[in-house]
Amino acid sequence: MIEFNNRIDAQRAVLNYVNRVAWHEELHGLSRGAIDRWVRVNNIDPDGELVLAILEAAGKLFFLANKSQEQVTDEYRLLSVKVNDLTLKIANILKKIS
Repeated sequence: MIEFNNRIDAQRAVLNYVNRVAWHEELHGLSRGAIDRWVRVNNIDPDGELVLAILEAAGKLFFLANKSQEQVTDEYRLLSVKVNDLTLKIANILKKIS
């Protein structure tokens, strides 16, 4: 259950950083559809550093979601660290544009 809470907290952190910026529409989730809509509505470069970092974080969080019922492995821990690093990267990118 701790892994589930950590994963949800990580997703929430990404969304909170992104939504601190006054976008036309907030990012409501980290599914590909939600990200694509957010990019389109806000006229954001889909190949830009911010979008690519969000997509990478979303992919890693999706992988962690599929691993949440298995025993915590070194791979799970490593991915958790990478998600944290990506969250910090997203925060830094947003500092530059806000």
